[in-house]
Amino acid sequence: MPHVHVNHVRLYYEEQGAGEPLVLVHGGFSDHNNFRAVIPGLAASFRVVAYDRRGHSLSERPARLGTRRDQEDDLAALIEAIGLGPAHVAGTSFGSAIAMGLAARRPELVCSLIAHEPALPGLAAGGPAVLARIRAALARVERGDAEGGAREFLEGVALGPGGWERLPAPIRATMVTNAPAVLEEQRDPEWAAVDAGALSSAQLPVLLTRGGQSPEWFAEVVSTLGTAIVGASLHRYPGAGHSPHITHPQEYVATVTAFAATEVPSHA
Repeated sequence: MPHVHVNHVRLYYEEQGAGEPLVLVHGGFSDHNNFRAVIPGLAASFRVVAYDRRGHSLSERPARLGTRRDQEDDLAALIEAIGLGPAHVAGTSFGSAIAMGLAARRPELVCSLIAHEPALPGLAAGGPAVLARIRAALARVERGDAEGGAREFLEGVALGPGGWERLPAPIRATMVTNAPAVLEEQRDPEWAAVDAGALSSAQLPVLLTRGGQSPEWFAEVVSTLGTAIVGASLHRYPGAGHSPHITHPQEYVATVTAFAATEVPSHA
């Protein structure tokens, strides 16, 4: 199994296809397998790399997980170590926040940025209520109830009522396994911050997407970012929610491919 040692941590990754590089960054509780349904379609146009973030699944879980900035540095080092830069970068949820943080700090490593529903509740009017639900779910994880906490997080924050049962059993199992990593990620006081001004200054092609069936706070976040990041494009998946790469793979592939394939790499 391919691993790369970067930024003092071993990261597991998989790659498929050829062409311009496209790196997929998963959200909280999940891993590279969340992109399993879309990788073949994306690999028809790109050299696709999906990896497990530090603390998740097959990657190393260091004694101290670190900050979101550390995870941005992991992504930067991964891009450099396996010869990807500059790369198209597509993230979901907390993975979108990591991708945006990297693009703001290291724009020379990014051709284009595709961010689905970044986990940045502070940008939504309902942010305080969302943060309270996150804290309640993760308190269950801290008490040793990883499954209960993962389920409460999923249904109270990301997918809405019934979302847990709609997910395939392997994805639910992965969420339980990775719940402790999410608990530690949330201890970073800057986990939900983003420098929209730096992203605007970088003048990178940015696509912000949301699901038509997602909780309303995600729409607020995407709308706020769309206004703050000069030149950002917006896309809505009408029938999808927080995980279009799982529920609507063909539409996700078409959207990402159309955007990334038409953007000329700005740092080539």
